[in-house]
Amino acid sequence: MTSRLSRPRDQIRVLLLEGIHERAVQSFERAGYTSVRRLEGALPVDELHRELADVHIVGLRSRTQLDADALQAARRLVAVGCFCIGTNQVALDDAALRGVPVFNAPHSNTRSVAELVIGLSVMLFRDVFRKSSFAHDGKWRKTAKGAHELRGKTLGIVGYGHIGSQVSVLAESMGMRVVYHDIVPKLSLGNARPQTSLDELLAVSDLVTLHVPQTPETSNLMSAERIARMRPGAFLINASRGTVVDVDALAGALREERIAGAAVDVFPTEPKNADEEFISPLRGLRNVILTPHVGGSTVEAQEAIAVDVATQLAAYSDSGTTTGAVNFPQLNLTPHAGCHRILHVHRNVPGVLRAINDVIADQGVNIRGQHLQTRGEIGYVVLDVERTQTDDVLEPLRAIEGSIRARILY
Repeated sequence: MTSRLSRPRDQIRVLLLEGIHERAVQSFERAGYTSVRRLEGALPVDELHRELADVHIVGLRSRTQLDADALQAARRLVAVGCFCIGTNQVALDDAALRGVPVFNAPHSNTRSVAELVIGLSVMLFRDVFRKSSFAHDGKWRKTAKGAHELRGKTLGIVGYGHIGSQVSVLAESMGMRVVYHDIVPKLSLGNARPQTSLDELLAVSDLVTLHVPQTPETSNLMSAERIARMRPGAFLINASRGTVVDVDALAGALREERIAGAAVDVFPTEPKNADEEFISPLRGLRNVILTPHVGGSTVEAQEAIAVDVATQLAAYSDSGTTTGAVNFPQLNLTPHAGCHRILHVHRNVPGVLRAINDVIADQGVNIRGQHLQTRGEIGYVVLDVERTQTDDVLEPLRAIEGSIRARILY
């Protein structure tokens, strides 16, 4: 009988794109994955498809588009790692239907984003950006007019998740009064107080900072009408998602000085590379701080993301653990010492689990443990079996109607 077990770790090819931090390579190598290529930039589409043809694990950031065609080209692909927060650059449903889980790092840059928000808050209240622009033009604008301390001001946080709650703690330590609004009830930290509605928050906040995900419900959350409900002279910070703010409406409110200023780190449309011009109606406004999506772009955050995502990818490759996958059933699995582990990904339809158990029984395989989880259209079964009885199991498992992928870990 021919053994059909998983590849040795040193034969699993890993491709890391877009200058992912070197710590990712080190994490893979410590786990025994020595066939790792790390490239500094994104690849043109044709070159990307060629590179993906023989890759088992791919890591990317925001500029690489892993669409249905790219996934079709990646015929050996086992898993994808988004070394960032967002996963919009990957065709998640297509990946799931190919049995490919996608992992990301939703919390590794929390501190970096929170610190930037606090820094931007200081600069907005002190009118630093406008004064700096004047100084660069050779003009000396030394004045206290329009410059204020953070202490005693009200910060309104829209979205009280990992980042929003940490901004809350930092802001309160600087003497700010903090209010927040979230569609899900959240336990407040420190003295922060929830607001029953977004409009209520806008009416009382001297500074509004946005920390919500990109969903249909948050598209243009800060519309012209909502911006008009902000307090006169208030500030707005968006370091969440570019689609959350109507930037044309924001530009109009800033020109008319209905609000005092804004700091924006994310935009509805962003350049794909450094050579593409950044276009925005906010350009040229001196009461606006524009940053090129750098909220999480610190050495510390990129290092943490590299370790986090590489660890998740290695854990899936080694044990089948899918904890943290954004498009896949979640199974947190213990090591399978003394066993072989069978992974079976299938369409979530009736009868598949029974068919899997029939195959196992027909082959005389002894099961030590079994796990099942489903998510949407996908079912995921993991079997721990006696290690001497697995040689003839894969082909019958792959032949089950509804099967997407089956492999064995040893």
